[in-house]
Amino acid sequence: MSILRTALPLVLITSVLTGCAGLQKTDWPKCAAVGGVTGAALGSIQNSTWAGWGVLVGGGVAAAYCWVHGDGDEDGDGVPDSRDKCPHTPAGTPVDATGCPFPPPPAPVVEEPAPMAKQEVIVIRDVHFQFDSAKLTGPDKMQLDKVVTKLKPEASTTQLTVTGHTDSVGRDAYNQKLSERRAHSVVDYLISQGIPRASFVSVSGAGETQPVADNKTADGRALNRRVEIRIDRQ
Repeated sequence: MSILRTALPLVLITSVLTGCAGLQKTDWPKCAAVGGVTGAALGSIQNSTWAGWGVLVGGGVAAAYCWVHGDGDEDGDGVPDSRDKCPHTPAGTPVDATGCPFPPPPAPVVEEPAPMAKQEVIVIRDVHFQFDSAKLTGPDKMQLDKVVTKLKPEASTTQLTVTGHTDSVGRDAYNQKLSERRAHSVVDYLISQGIPRASFVSVSGAGETQPVADNKTADGRALNRRVEIRIDRQ
């Protein structure tokens, strides 16, 4: 019985203090309550007189041990100091399991639009005109309307150079005049659709002198019959 009276208090005290060590400092009232009950139990082992003193001594020892050895939360973020890698987080800041603020979301990537080329050439090959004529057909005008859509937004800040071209069928002098008439026909239509006349700095014809394909084939000649609009951006 004497061995039991000696060993049991040690076991109970060790259990209480071990449990308190796993708590936070702010849990010292719980430690005090448990220590008080344990102290009363230890005191009653001796006699009833010691039970009251056991409450005081046990509660005080347990509370003090909990405060000294307990795991605190100094910044109040809910993460014990022993695991808090960011111990001075401002109040109200959301934190992760290590007590550190969540990283800010990445800034949205804004892609800068590619700068427009200073110079660009629009090649119009689907404008065929009427046979041996510079007069535009209905389909020709529909094709040129696409060019108008492209040119209108920047027409006031660009300079336009229009050059007509033909294939090699016919006399050189005739093809030269035909290429000029076709270039002017295209310009007149673009102006009628809202492109400022002042935007056109040159309107000319190159005849058959600047082929881009073989004039010996039908496909090649079709490629050579064209109007080119060079855009020079300021």
